[in-house]
Amino acid sequence: MKMEITKENRTWLDNLGLPHPVVIAGPCSAETEEQVLKTAHELKDTDTSIFRAGIWKPRTRPGGFEGVGKKGLPWMQRVREETGLMLTTEVGNADHVEKALKYDMDILWIGARTTVNPFAVQQIADALKGVDKPVLVKNPVNPDLALWLGGVERIKSAGINQLGVIHRGFSSYKTLNYRNKPKWHIAIELKKEFPDLPLILDPSHICGRRDTILDVSQTALDLNYDGFMIETHITPDDAWSDAKQQITPSRLKEIIDNLVIRKQSSSKETFQQKLNIYRDDLDKIDNHLLAILKSRMDISEQIGLLKRTENVAILQSARWEEILKSMHNEANKKGLNQEFITEIFKAIHVESIKTQQQTK
Repeated sequence: MKMEITKENRTWLDNLGLPHPVVIAGPCSAETEEQVLKTAHELKDTDTSIFRAGIWKPRTRPGGFEGVGKKGLPWMQRVREETGLMLTTEVGNADHVEKALKYDMDILWIGARTTVNPFAVQQIADALKGVDKPVLVKNPVNPDLALWLGGVERIKSAGINQLGVIHRGFSSYKTLNYRNKPKWHIAIELKKEFPDLPLILDPSHICGRRDTILDVSQTALDLNYDGFMIETHITPDDAWSDAKQQITPSRLKEIIDNLVIRKQSSSKETFQQKLNIYRDDLDKIDNHLLAILKSRMDISEQIGLLKRTENVAILQSARWEEILKSMHNEANKKGLNQEFITEIFKAIHVESIKTQQQTK
């Protein structure tokens, strides 16, 4: 049975009464009490409503800084006392949940490396039974919408009704422009299926660097995201973890000031008329694309029959590399994004191989 998400599940966000998307900001890791408090006090003068800091840090490889642990939680409490900001931190197991609740964190989030493990998420869900706190679930490191939603469902099944999701991008073996590819279509699909589920962007982990945070954040606003979680540090270059992707509170303010919040629609008659014309044109082009793809698959089928007759292997790596190189050159001439073209032709190539395999 499909999980039900209603406006009741987002009252934690709506009750903030913000005239702008919610901003969750703070350092990747709580390092020292001074660093935490100085960062928080500077964030107080921005649109930040919720202060974040990692107390426990799951690292990809051992040997890195894994957080200060429990001793950082009183620092967080001082942040709330001195600034009035709400507090949130990541929990990765039942022990983290117990300690975070003991120090009255306002919101908890589940990280990407935890979401990927249903056993870990269930352990957290069990520890949260009877608790009335919002819980945000980051997407798993791999691009699996069902796994992401499964994490939300486990938390909801534990009786947690205040929910949200955080889009932090997806790991990839090789990527040109991102630390974690956004794969916007996955978040769009989630938003389409559960429009009342708050969707927060984490541009810090998507970008992996400071200079592209504004552009990625603007894309999220254009797609009707509900807010941002942005890693912010008083001295980012000296950060003990993820230094390259953290920004200063003053830079955060600049980014927020430069973001453009789009309207859902326009009541102007000329706008709607022009939009309808453009959409009609897109529909015709989309139908033409489908016809071209059908023709391409028909040819792939004929190639599959020829290869089968001559006992030739289906995968021809040199030919695939030749196609990809050619398409990259054509994409550059036409001003098309190379990563976008690569993703499209990879999908076409995989489907062509399937078609050739199925020929008889």
